[in-house]
Amino acid sequence: MIEIQDVYKSFGENEVLKGITAIFHPGKNNLIIGGSGSGKTTLLKCIVGLHEPTKGDVIFDGENFTNMNFEQRVPIRTQIGMLFQNSALFDSMTVEQNIMFPLNLFTDQSKSEKLDRANFCLERVNLAGKNKLYPSELSGGMKKRVGIARAISMQPKYLFVDEPNSGLDPVTSILIDELIAELTAEYSITTVVVTHDMNSVMGIGDHIIFLHQGKKWWEGSNKEIAKTDNKELNEFVFASPFMRAAKATL
Repeated sequence: MIEIQDVYKSFGENEVLKGITAIFHPGKNNLIIGGSGSGKTTLLKCIVGLHEPTKGDVIFDGENFTNMNFEQRVPIRTQIGMLFQNSALFDSMTVEQNIMFPLNLFTDQSKSEKLDRANFCLERVNLAGKNKLYPSELSGGMKKRVGIARAISMQPKYLFVDEPNSGLDPVTSILIDELIAELTAEYSITTVVVTHDMNSVMGIGDHIIFLHQGKKWWEGSNKEIAKTDNKELNEFVFASPFMRAAKATL
């Protein structure tokens, strides 16, 4: 479980996050949504320690991450998997080498153990046998799946995903969503996803936080969205004619 308590973040005089408190539960797809500039990516970076909150606390399973120094954070960081928006694969490394990178960095496993883990992760994301390909030889969807394989290589307790469907076609986006949801449930991972994809929201949004102007404006599940009278949330989620039509059927 991850708790964020009264988190603020400012860059100079620009206050991006304004006192956000929330709990993200294991085995759930926890989504952070909001318009451009609402603070969702900044919040994600504060949780994983890429930004330091100006005020407030981030707590991983009872341990206050915010109050720790670099060395104290290492045990928690080794339990974090992260999928970046552009997958962030190393172009000079093969698929296999990309997946093994965190294992080389953080474990003392033998080469055969690391290779076994890489093969397992590739099988789990339906890319068995693609070990020797380079990122330039992969489609956008395949790159995302390799990114997921690398993110789960360390068997993380916490998985952070930034815009997983960015640049993907609708069919591939659904497959990525389903894969994230399956892994989250199967391994009881505390998964936090930043997304602007409303199909993801309606498809896998077990727990959703909607940010507006740096504040937590609404919190609930995808089943509750259609019934909300929150004006800003309705305008964001049901902005397109397609989503308005979908709401009418819910």
